Amino acid sequence: MTTRRDFFKQVAIAGSAVAMGSVARSSLAGLPEPVLQQSPDTMPPLTPPNGRPYQPVVTLNGWTLPWRMNGNVKEFHLVAEPVVREMAPGFKAHLWGYNGQSPGPTIEVVEGDHVRIFVTNKLPEHTSVHWHGQRLPNGMDGVTGLTQPGIPPGKTFVYEFTARRPGTFMYHPHADEMTQMAMGMMGFWVTHPRNHHPLIDSVDRDYCFLLNAFDIEPGARTPKIMTMLDFNLWSWNSRVFPGISPLVARQGDKVRLRIGNLTMTNHPIHVHGHEFVVTGTDGGPTPKSTRWPEVTTDIAVGQMRQIEFVADELGDWALHCHKSHHTMNAMGHNVPTLIGVDHTGIAGQIGSLIPDYMTMGERGMADMAEMEMPIPDNTAPMMTGTGPFGSVEMGGMFTVLKVRADQPRNDYKDPGWFKHPESTVAYEYVAELPEAERQSSGGGSLMPRKDKRPVEVQVTKPNKPSHNH
Repeated sequence: MTTRRDFFKQVAIAGSAVAMGSVARSSLAGLPEPVLQQSPDTMPPLTPPNGRPYQPVVTLNGWTLPWRMNGNVKEFHLVAEPVVREMAPGFKAHLWGYNGQSPGPTIEVVEGDHVRIFVTNKLPEHTSVHWHGQRLPNGMDGVTGLTQPGIPPGKTFVYEFTARRPGTFMYHPHADEMTQMAMGMMGFWVTHPRNHHPLIDSVDRDYCFLLNAFDIEPGARTPKIMTMLDFNLWSWNSRVFPGISPLVARQGDKVRLRIGNLTMTNHPIHVHGHEFVVTGTDGGPTPKSTRWPEVTTDIAVGQMRQIEFVADELGDWALHCHKSHHTMNAMGHNVPTLIGVDHTGIAGQIGSLIPDYMTMGERGMADMAEMEMPIPDNTAPMMTGTGPFGSVEMGGMFTVLKVRADQPRNDYKDPGWFKHPESTVAYEYVAELPEAERQSSGGGSLMPRKDKRPVEVQVTKPNKPSHNH
């Protein structure tokens, strides 16, 4: 693996050969060394070593792509290639991505930066890169056949433009898009403001992640690319709970979450314990007159949302998509509902024919999160994750916002489980319970009929047509 330290050593050596000033065409032959990453962990923010300064973001279960300064141009190197992504501990998927991962690394620039991105194609088919939401020359927009030819396998193309406005953006192919995005080709782009912006506040922690989804059969490794809606793995940055890192904050920190949706459906993202405001979209920062407190915001397909809140409530707070099926892993959509069905005697008979058979669903599905049920190799359990009080019974698009009074600033390590103050946890009531009042009426009609006499209906049949003889 090429480390960031090695990369910047190479940049320093190359820097002596590239004088500050305009860049000649011939210098483009010197590609920046590609930086690769395979670790699924959340990497610390990349403090800019050169170029304009800015406060960097933290990519959930991801990282930021290093660059080199070539004169006054900020140069990046993306490599489109097959990758292996660990989606959760013990479960790996064969995807397509960039620089060793899916999603690819986050690209961070500053408003006004002149940016040059080298894109090398190591896929088995042509590709391109669309810079979603950017203002740029038409020929740099990355739509195969419309604004450029596809990048053939083994070739490198160059995209070059100026980052004209600050905001939260994405990049993804516009070539065989159904296949390449279903295989995981996407990445995040953040353009920081060059100077103080009246609609963009400073924050203490700035997180970003993409919503993506896959259809991978239990025991398999490669996504089914023809799936339209019936996905079985709903993920953040190609990770599923409990493989998604927590988001940590110090009490009182102002936190920004940048979220982009590249799935095939909308996602209502819900934060527990705090209210937030939507401060930006892929169109830019929102006017302050349009902001109001929310605890859930719906993110449609192809949209970006930037939300901000003050992390002032201590604890371990759930953060998830509020579509309940999206907080589960490889589930069977055609499993019948068996709630209330008595399995007495049936399990033994079936077990004699099918070894390891287990009764499921008679009392609901929570038992599945705790049973040691055998599953195919390389498969994420449907519901999993263990908290301080037992099974969390979640999967997919779910993680935890951890707010601590003593979390050091700029420290993103998991602080462990929250220690609740005495008498602040829900507890069992042990006294005798009175009989609860219940509603037994079936309810009436909003507009009941007053006239209940039988209605007489007369049916008149049309005359039979006459026949001429």
